[in-house]
Amino acid sequence: MRVDIKDSIAGFDAGAWNSLVGGRYPFLRHEFLEAAERTECVSAGTGWRPRHIGLYDADGRLLAAMPLYEKTHSWGEFVFDWSWAHAYERAGLDYYPKLVSAAPFTPAPSRRLLAGNPDHGARLIEAAREFADDCGFSSVHVLFPEEDEIPVLRDAGMKLRKDCQFHWHNQGYATFDDFLATFSSAKRKKARRERRRVAEQGITFRRLTGGEMDSAIWSDVFNLISITFLRRGSMPYFSLEFFEEVSARLPDNLLVILAEKNRQPIAAAVFYDAEDSIYGRYWGADASYNALHFETCYYQGIDYCIEHGRRRFEPGTQGEHKISRGFTPVETWSAHWLARPEFFSAVGQFLDAEKRHVERYVDAVNSHSPYKAGESR
Repeated sequence: MRVDIKDSIAGFDAGAWNSLVGGRYPFLRHEFLEAAERTECVSAGTGWRPRHIGLYDADGRLLAAMPLYEKTHSWGEFVFDWSWAHAYERAGLDYYPKLVSAAPFTPAPSRRLLAGNPDHGARLIEAAREFADDCGFSSVHVLFPEEDEIPVLRDAGMKLRKDCQFHWHNQGYATFDDFLATFSSAKRKKARRERRRVAEQGITFRRLTGGEMDSAIWSDVFNLISITFLRRGSMPYFSLEFFEEVSARLPDNLLVILAEKNRQPIAAAVFYDAEDSIYGRYWGADASYNALHFETCYYQGIDYCIEHGRRRFEPGTQGEHKISRGFTPVETWSAHWLARPEFFSAVGQFLDAEKRHVERYVDAVNSHSPYKAGESR
């Protein structure tokens, strides 16, 4: 088998790459990654230099692949290793560049080893480590892999890191009220009160697919998102040009919930829609409105899942406020290899302790579930 490392997703045949990805993960599709690179949201200049790995047979057929980036910082990863970088710095060593396998700026668990054969997956990890050694990179990190990839990553000698997110699971609900019927009385009243308060402010909602979005609407949406990022002292990772391109190339995978008042857009949330799941990614509003964030980002998404038969809703990282709105903790993972044995050993000890903390945290937040005793989640 031949290993190639390519500096652009354009170096891969789109059909061959997408056949490995399948239909479940729009943010790993060739169109998505190429839009990110073409608009330079993902580039050496932004600290995300593409280093994608392809595994080929003797006839040049793509057998397996791994999205991979040479990183010069840790922004946009949602798995925090700043303390590791600081430890390297204190020792007079360089932590950056490092290699990261991820969907850029997207903390959604999905396949990282695009391989049907576990042996091919192991070879991809081996190739990433060999490349790191050859280039003098400090480490290799695989962020948010699927759970069934964990044994391959562990067997390849990587240290595993456990965390959690909050996801919503569709138990075959026919309506939103059916879903709320599984809540305790107090939590059910709270959710209904939040939805009522939004309606009482004269706010209405539109759902738009990527194919229904035009440049003017995207401009409004991006402005709303940018306003919200600026309040936090940052800017969106993805540009307006990226959103316009990816919605044109993956029109059925983009979903925008647009909140309007007096027929003017006041807030928006951007989701990715896949075979059985939706993924909440960006939110923005022009001002503060009572309960509007919960309605736009959570309740509208749950409504959509129920109406369209989506099995799972992943709204992004963090946010204990999601618990009272029906989202429950789900394990997430990352895998790490550091070239220097002394740091690799220390990180392993840290991850063992952190894992115990995460498990205690999950037990604690489950005690605040809004569901009635005995209800499935």
